[in-house]
Formats: sequence, structure tokens, C-alpha cells
Amino acid sequence: MEPVISIKNISKKYRITHKKVRYAALRDIITYALMSPFTYFKNRAKKLFGRDTKEEFWALKDVNLDIYKGEVVGIIGKNGAGKSTLLKILTGITPPTTGEIVIKGKVASLLEVGTGFHPELTGRENIFLNGAILGMGRKEIREKFDQIVEFSGIERFIDTPVKRYSSGMYVRLAFSVAAHLEPDILLVDEVLAVGDMEFQKKCLGKMDEVTRTRGRTILFVSHNMDAVSRLCKTSILLDQGKVVAIGKTDEIIGKYVHQMQHGDTSLTLPITDEEITLHDFSVTQNGKNAHDIAGENSFAVNLDFSVHKKLRSFRSGFFLKNAMGTVVSRTFTQDWDPTLEDIETGRYKTHLTIPARLLIAGQYEIEVKLFCLGTREYLKNHLIEKRITVFSPKDYNESRSKNTDRVGYFLIPEKWTVEREIKTNV
Repeated sequence: MEPVISIKNISKKYRITHKKVRYAALRDIITYALMSPFTYFKNRAKKLFGRDTKEEFWALKDVNLDIYKGEVVGIIGKNGAGKSTLLKILTGITPPTTGEIVIKGKVASLLEVGTGFHPELTGRENIFLNGAILGMGRKEIREKFDQIVEFSGIERFIDTPVKRYSSGMYVRLAFSVAAHLEPDILLVDEVLAVGDMEFQKKCLGKMDEVTRTRGRTILFVSHNMDAVSRLCKTSILLDQGKVVAIGKTDEIIGKYVHQMQHGDTSLTLPITDEEITLHDFSVTQNGKNAHDIAGENSFAVNLDFSVHKKLRSFRSGFFLKNAMGTVVSRTFTQDWDPTLEDIETGRYKTHLTIPARLLIAGQYEIEVKLFCLGTREYLKNHLIEKRITVFSPKDYNESRSKNTDRVGYFLIPEKWTVEREIKTNV
């Protein structure tokens, strides 16, 4: 059997520019400009203000893969491993630096939540817009419009501008459009990171259905190991742009979890991505940086960042993930205060307290998210997360409950009220 996707020696190189800036007195600038204006602007600027240096970064390096018809293949790895870059090359968004790709069949992709959505247009209008971007004709969209809306579950808001949608509503509509295409190959990148558990289950069921009944091929990128395990028989582990393992999904997930538990997750801050600079990210308990969290006390997540221009539909916060990478909760500063969505330039320090006696004992990861809804995710190529270990509260009765400690994610931090009924003889 010939592969439907054949990837041969694919590599992708980016050039990163670093600018070193030093102090220059105003009199020096004026003197240089007057004495030799043309030379100043062409040659002296770099010497006076600093020197640009360029660094080569290989997002992918010598990747070789064959994917066959009807396969559902998971692609996993740390942030910056090259997963999204690989899918963008497959969709033609960016060309490879070296190597070649042979694809047989029609390709559809869902690479980022709401890609192709216009915030000022309604859900109805964006279905036609997004469908056209993904390769659907207007007639085909009309025929499938009702199915798309029903699957998304946002019928009440279909004529509301999508700028007023939550991130969950965005992903519902975006996935629903992509799911009702008729491609031979579907490329899916992290669309299940948001949305409720019911809809995530619905999405997985839909992808499972189209592979079993229609023989479609799916490449599925996700940090949700539960989803990868359920959907994919085969998975690929990427690390620093290279394929380090291919095999049965459970074995590959085991290698990934081991890599995450023993890898270096240190951060070098500050980090800048055009409009945003992240200065600091910390987890603290009792006013001190903490990795081991005492369950009987609250702890805090702190972000310190700068915004370099006014942004609309802005979100800042984090995903809380379990040891398998499943998002168990998410929270953003704008959840309870929509006025913070339109954010002015300046430096901001945010702080969220996680209540005591809330999380079940275990390992968790806190992943920072800074983005403009539907348009831009910042710092996505960096590993901006911290791993914590939560210990059971001292007053939690663990005796005879060892077998049930890992069921669920949250404790109910309230005591039961128990009253014994006493019968009296009249």
C-alpha cells in the first residue's frame, strides 16, 4: 500500500534577529547625522545604536514519515518541538527549507481556534467565510449549514458577532465547520485545548467516525494525552524538531511523560513576542516560590507582563493540566471582568489565588496563555509552564481511601453535616 502522505528529509530553518542596544548621547547622534547623513543612515546606525545578530533556529530537522490511508496518527511533544510547524508545512502555509512532501488526496486543516474568523461578523457569516477558506463551495456550505450549527450547539448565538463568543464557543464553531468537510486528510492542531468535556467527547467521536466509516486519514496534534490515547493507535514523538520515537500510542505517551518529568523546564525571562513581553511567572505559597504545594493552604499564580500596543479581545491566564497533559481547568483575568479585554499599553502584574483544599494530591502543570481571541497567540513557541506537586491537606482523612485518591481532579473543601436521628419512646 502506498502512503497518502510521504515526508522525506523535511527540515525548516528560521532566522532569529537579536539586537544589542547601547546608550548614545544626543550630541553624538547629531554630529554623525550632520557630518555624513547618508553614511549615517546606511552604515553608522547599527554601530551607533547596536549591532544586529542573527541566529539560525531549526524548527524541524530531517523528518521522515509515511502515513497511510485511514490511519489516525498522534503527534506529541513539548512546546517548540516542531508539531505545529510540521502541520503548517503539510498545509502549505509555510514551505520547508529542505526536503519534499508527497500528498495524495484533498487536505483540510484546523490549525488554530477560529483561524479565518472575522470578529465583527456573526457566527452565520463566519461559517460561510471559514468554509470558503477551508475549501468548501457556497452550495456545499448551504447544504451542510444546519448540520454544522446543530453540531456546534450554539444555535442561540449564530447571529451574534463572534467577538462576543467565549473561547469555547469559538472552538465549537471552528471544529464543526472543519468536521463537515469531505477531505481525504484532516490535520488537527490542539483544537480540544478549550471547550467543555461534553464537546471534547463529541469531537473525538466525530473524528473516530470519519476514520472508521469513511477511511479518512487524520494527523492529530495535542497535549491532551487522554484524547491521543483514545483516538490514535499510532503516535509520533517530536523533540527539538526531530522524530525521536514512532510506535504504539501507549508506549509513545509513556516516553513523553518520562521526558516531561525528567526534562529541564526552566524559563529564561523576560521573553518578548512583538506586542507582549513576559517579565515573570511564578507559583508562590505563603509568599515564597513553591514547587511542592501543601494542600491545606492556598497558593498563588503570578504573571508580570508588558503590552506594547493597545490590544482587543485580549486574554491572560493559564491552563491547569494533570500529569498526562489533560486540561482540567482554565482561567483568565477577563473571565469575570470583560472590560479587561481591551487592554492599553503598559506593564501589568496579575495574581490569582487557588483556594486551599481544592486539588487532589498529584502532579500538575500550569501553562501560561497570552492571546487575542481568534487572531493571535503569543509566546506559543516557548515552554511557558511550571510543574507543581500538590500534597493532601494535613486534615484530610486518607486512611482506607488510597484506591480512590486518583479519581477526579478536585476535592470538595467542605465538611459533611451528619446528624444522628435519635428515637424517643413516648
